[in-house]
Amino acid sequence: MLARRYDMIARRIGHLARSLVPLSLLFLSGCSAHGLARQFLIFRPAGPLSGADMRFTILDVAVMLGIIVPTAIITTYFLLRYRKTNTNAAYDPHWSHSNLIELIVWAIPLLTVAMLGYESYKGTYAVNPYDPRMIKTKTASAANPGSAPLNVDVITTDWQWLFVYPKQHIAVANELVIPRGTPVVFHMTSATVVNDFFIPNLAGMIDVMPGMRTKQVLVADKIGQYRGYSANFSGAGFSWMGFKTHVVSSAHFTHWIQSIQKFPRHMDYAQFNKFARPTTNIDGKTPAFSHVHARLFDQVIKGVLDGKVYTTRMPPPGAA
Repeated sequence: MLARRYDMIARRIGHLARSLVPLSLLFLSGCSAHGLARQFLIFRPAGPLSGADMRFTILDVAVMLGIIVPTAIITTYFLLRYRKTNTNAAYDPHWSHSNLIELIVWAIPLLTVAMLGYESYKGTYAVNPYDPRMIKTKTASAANPGSAPLNVDVITTDWQWLFVYPKQHIAVANELVIPRGTPVVFHMTSATVVNDFFIPNLAGMIDVMPGMRTKQVLVADKIGQYRGYSANFSGAGFSWMGFKTHVVSSAHFTHWIQSIQKFPRHMDYAQFNKFARPTTNIDGKTPAFSHVHARLFDQVIKGVLDGKVYTTRMPPPGAA
């Protein structure tokens, strides 16, 4: 009875494998290599920190595949080899123990856990934004080695991003501009709910939390435009809570700063309270502000701790 079930399982596995092959080809038929790269942005790093993230991700997947694939193959082999209808398979009713098998089934998991533990330790410190040595190590081969870090304050609302350049006294919503090869240090907080700051090509995910400040760092070594996301669901406007990240040359960045400093709109805490009203940025607007209050970031944190709430206006009952 048991052997008959094994035969049935083996046949079903064979039928399933044969049906999945053409199905997988159907899914991949419309995908070019460029299209796949656009979908998996983490595999197109544009900086040393995102490159480290990619390497450790690939290592973790490769190690797990090194266990899963042989296990699946061996399981399938035994199902087919020792089925009832295969009379050529050897059968030893007196077998009870094998030191070699015992060594394999214990050694492989122990070595795997030890290697992944060591690599996880290395990976954690390799991209730790709170380690001041990390920026120096990762920028050694960047375009502007030894350049002073650029500080950017990041404030999230429902459902927009505000990037404040405190030393330059400017702010831009839903658009981040940084110079190539310059270390960028982000100090982040939220005026409303928890969000996640994530630029797959440049920086890993970091929580942005209300009433708290978190930190992230990055270095971009390739000029271009990259997409940033909120990676934590935060309500009705979440789907449009993205931002463009422009990596430009140092000269272009200086010119851009000077142009924003001439904008007529200013940003103090009162203006921020108007900006922070729940807004679904469907049109992808990127308003810019000059003469930003020097302590705006701290005022936002204090406002949250004091109970400041930005209420979403709901339509009246029965409204379309």
